Amino acid sequence: MFQQPEQYENLPNMALTHYFRTAGDRLVEESAMLGAAIRSIMASNGELSNKAIIQTLISFLDTNDDVVTGDIIRKTLEIIVDHTMDDI
Repeated sequence: MFQQPEQYENLPNMALTHYFRTAGDRLVEESAMLGAAIRSIMASNGELSNKAIIQTLISFLDTNDDVVTGDIIRKTLEIIVDHTMDDI
């Protein structure tokens, strides 16, 4: 089973953390994409937030030419957005 628990420790949303931790092997590609987004944010000394993750995934999507990778990015983005509460 694919797991990267250390990448989930810094997620700002406990529901999102739980979702990825319990997904097991069914979200391997999305988990890797989330990890890439987290590493990108941390490498730029940015604050890890849902907004930063969404912006990073959108930038990945904008610079991607591969259809399969684009689908993985979109699915990861959909998961993040679904687990992000709207601003009130």
